[in-house]
Amino acid sequence: MLQPHHDGSPLYVSTQEPSLGDVVQVRLRIPHEWGTVAWVRTRSNPNREPRYSEASVIASSDGWDWWEAAVTVENPVHGYRFAIERTDGTRWWLNAAGLHEIETLDAADFTLLATPAAPAWAASSVLYQIFPDRFGRSPAAETREQPGWAIAADWDDPVELEPPGRSQQFYGGDLDGIAAHFDHLQRLGVTLIYLTPVFPGGSNHRYDASSFDEVDPLLGGNAAFARLIDAAHARGFKVIGDLTSNHSGDRHEWFQAAHRHPDAPESDFYYWRDTENEGYESWLGVPSLPKFNWNSTELRRRFIDGPDSVVARWLKAPYGLDGWRIDVANMTGRLGAEDLNAQVRQTILTTMRDVNPDTILLGESTNDAASDFQGDAWHGAMTYAPFTRPLWSWLSEPGSPAGGGIGFADNSVPEYTGRQFFDAHQRFVAGFPWRIRLATMNALDTHDTPRFRTSARPGTVPVALGLSVTLPGIPVIFAGDEFGLVGIDGEQSRTPIPWETAAEPAVSETIELYARVIGLRTGETDSHAALNGGGLRWLHVGEEILVFVRESSEGSVLVLAARSAAEVTLPARALAGAAEANLLIGEGSLRVAADGIRLAARGACFTAWSLRGLQLPQFGAGSA
Repeated sequence: MLQPHHDGSPLYVSTQEPSLGDVVQVRLRIPHEWGTVAWVRTRSNPNREPRYSEASVIASSDGWDWWEAAVTVENPVHGYRFAIERTDGTRWWLNAAGLHEIETLDAADFTLLATPAAPAWAASSVLYQIFPDRFGRSPAAETREQPGWAIAADWDDPVELEPPGRSQQFYGGDLDGIAAHFDHLQRLGVTLIYLTPVFPGGSNHRYDASSFDEVDPLLGGNAAFARLIDAAHARGFKVIGDLTSNHSGDRHEWFQAAHRHPDAPESDFYYWRDTENEGYESWLGVPSLPKFNWNSTELRRRFIDGPDSVVARWLKAPYGLDGWRIDVANMTGRLGAEDLNAQVRQTILTTMRDVNPDTILLGESTNDAASDFQGDAWHGAMTYAPFTRPLWSWLSEPGSPAGGGIGFADNSVPEYTGRQFFDAHQRFVAGFPWRIRLATMNALDTHDTPRFRTSARPGTVPVALGLSVTLPGIPVIFAGDEFGLVGIDGEQSRTPIPWETAAEPAVSETIELYARVIGLRTGETDSHAALNGGGLRWLHVGEEILVFVRESSEGSVLVLAARSAAEVTLPARALAGAAEANLLIGEGSLRVAADGIRLAARGACFTAWSLRGLQLPQFGAGSA
C-alpha cells in the first residue's frame, strides 16, 4: 500500500539553506487510499521542548493530498517529524526512518540545518578516486631517483600482497601522468577528482606523511601539483586532496623533532606514554603512524587554523584545491576520555570557508557516522555503512570473502535480500540530514576495499553502478573499475591502470557502460534535476527487485534495480504520467495496464525512465 511521504528535497521543503529564525514551509504527501486524514501536525523539538504546528491541505492531485505546515528554525540543527491522525482514530508518526504507530526517537527526525551548506556543485558531482602511484606515469618519472624505501616495479608487474611489498612496491605514477589521461575522465563524464595523499612519506600510499609543506618530488613536486589543478579546472573538473588529521608518519618533521625530545616545541603535538617521549600512541598500534594530540594550540595553528595553516595553503593560489577528504575523520581528536573531534572539524571548515567558501569538506567514517554529520562541519561522509556494505550483501555471490577493509566483522559478506538492503540503507541514512545525504559518497569500492566486481553476482555490476548514480549522494568510481579490474583486498585493488587495454572489446564495453550510467547525472539527458537533488520515494522493495523514483518539479526518474528476473505491479496512483515514461537506459520493461503499472526484468538489470515533473502551488500560497 502507498504511504505518506516527505523528504528534504525542494518539493517538500521551501528552503535548503535556512538561517536561525527563518520560517520554513514543509510538505507532507498522503495517498487517498491510505485512509481519510483528520489532521496533520509537525512536531519539532527546539531547545529540547516539543512544539507543534498545524498543517493544511494545499493541493490534491493524482490521488494524493499535499499538506503544508510552517516550522520556525530555532536551533542550528532543527529536527521535526509529522504527527497524523486518521478519521478511524489511529495516530501515526512519520520521520526520516519511515512511518510508525508508536512515538519515535528524535535521532531519526527530519532535519533543517541553519549552518554553512556544501558548495552548490556538490549534489551534482560524480567523484573519481585516484591512487597516484598507480594511475599514470609521465616520461619524467623515468629520470627520478627512487627513495630508499621503494621496491621498484614495472607497470605490468602484479601487485604484491605481503609485506614489505604491500606498502613499498613502487610503480612511479605521478601527477603529470594523471593529467595526461584527462581525455579519459571527460569521456566518462566525471566532474570531481579525489587524489589520495600527495605529500611525501615512507610508503606507496603516503598516508604516513613526512611533511605537509610540500608535494612529494616523486610525484613531480609543487609545480606539477599546480599544473594538474590548473589543467583540471580548465577541463571543468574539481579536485580535492586527502589529509590525515588523525596522525602523521613517524618520519614527519614534527614527530622527528619531538621523539625523545620532551622540551621540543612539537612535543605536545603527539601523545607520549612516558616523560622521555619514547613511547607514543599511534593509529591502531601501528608505530609508523603516531597520533596527533589536538590539545596543542601550536599544532592547530600550523595544521588547521588560519590562513597560514596546511589546510589553507593548498586551497590558495597557485594551487587552488576545491576541498579536502579527511582520512580517519572518525578517530581524529578522540582517545580514551578525550573527544576534540568537533573542535577540529569545525576549525578545518572555518579555515576553508575563510579561504574559499566554495570548497567541500568530506570526512571518512567507517561505521554509523550520523552523530558527527549534523551540519556543523563535514559536508558529507565517506562511509561504508549506508551504501557499500548493504550493496555488497545484496549483490555479491553468497559466501564471498570481503578481503578486509570494507568492515564486515569476519571479512565475509553476509547475504541480504533486497528488503534487507533497503532496511540497512534506510537505518543509516535516516540519521543524516537530507543536505548531508546529498554530499555523502556512494562507493562500490575504494582503495581500502576489494573491487566490487571480484565477487559480484553475474550481471550485477550495472545494477550496483546504477544505484550509486541514482540514489541521493555523490557517486564514486575508484580508478580502474571502469576497466573491469578485480582485487581480493584493498592492496590488490590498487592495480596500475592498464591503459593499453582500453580499446579491447570487453574493456571498451565496460568503459562505455560507466559513461552511459554516469551520463544520467552529468550528460545530455533530461534526468539531471531529479538525480541532482530531487526527492526519493520508494515504490517497491522485494527480495530480488527494488523500485524507486527521484522527483522534482522539472522532471522525475523512475529506477528499477533487479539482481535476477522479477516482476512487480505498482498501484496506478503510485506514479503520475507512467504511460508517457521515456526509457533512459537499461532493458527492463514498463507497461501501464488496467491493474496498475507493470515493471519487469528478465535477469539482473538496471533500468531508468524519465517522467514529467510534479507541479505544485508555491510554498505559502495557502489551502487548495
